[in-house]
Amino acid sequence: MNQLPLHRCHDYAELIRQWRLVAAEAGLKKYELCQVDGQRIVWFETAAAQTGTPPIYLSAGVHGDEPAATSGLLAWAQQNITRLRRDAFLLFPCLNPHGLLANTRVNQAGEDLNRRFHLDDDPVCGPWRQVIRAYTLPMGICLHEDYDAQGCYVYELSPHPQGWSRPLLQKASSARLPIDPRRKIDGHLSHDGVIQRQRAPRNLPGMPEAVVLYQMGCPISLTFETPSEFALTDRVSAHRRFLNAALVQPPASTRDR
Repeated sequence: MNQLPLHRCHDYAELIRQWRLVAAEAGLKKYELCQVDGQRIVWFETAAAQTGTPPIYLSAGVHGDEPAATSGLLAWAQQNITRLRRDAFLLFPCLNPHGLLANTRVNQAGEDLNRRFHLDDDPVCGPWRQVIRAYTLPMGICLHEDYDAQGCYVYELSPHPQGWSRPLLQKASSARLPIDPRRKIDGHLSHDGVIQRQRAPRNLPGMPEAVVLYQMGCPISLTFETPSEFALTDRVSAHRRFLNAALVQPPASTRDR
């Protein structure tokens, strides 16, 4: 299966064409989430999820200027066809196609989609909320990038006092793309590249996807970030490695649900 050429990382039509090839090979069911200004936003469900097994949630493309996330999720899927045939996943390849096409953070209305996931009347987040309500999600992974990052890092929402992202982050990082060394990231304390909270933040100006997943009952919600000023090939590889590490052995709380 051909991978998405990185020089076409903002080509939404080509991205979805590649996902259709994955779907055909892995037996995924494709759904249309909504249509926004002529763009169809789609998502996929594995056969195991269709039969009732609680699915792991994977998404990318909430911010259109973070193309390593969408390319990385696709690259992981292309290399894990057997896993997709066997296990339960919900996959959202790109929730903001207008932003991807325009290489911008915001959507077609100039809004940050990642501050609107609490809104039932949003044209994307409203239908998304209806989908999520129908499932018991044991874990969610949201892929992102950060312009200010000095390496890769994870924002973790989970009940584990010590968290469990550190070994995943070590496997995702490399000499060319290290772990972000900052002790404070976006105003949050960070330890070894991990921002970990046991309770969802409140009183935010808008609600991000990962926080809303946690609020809606997903017990482990991870946001993986790569530094968008590093080489695109290294960033895509880091997203693929992070998914491989996180999904090889999900934590006990995901297996026991």
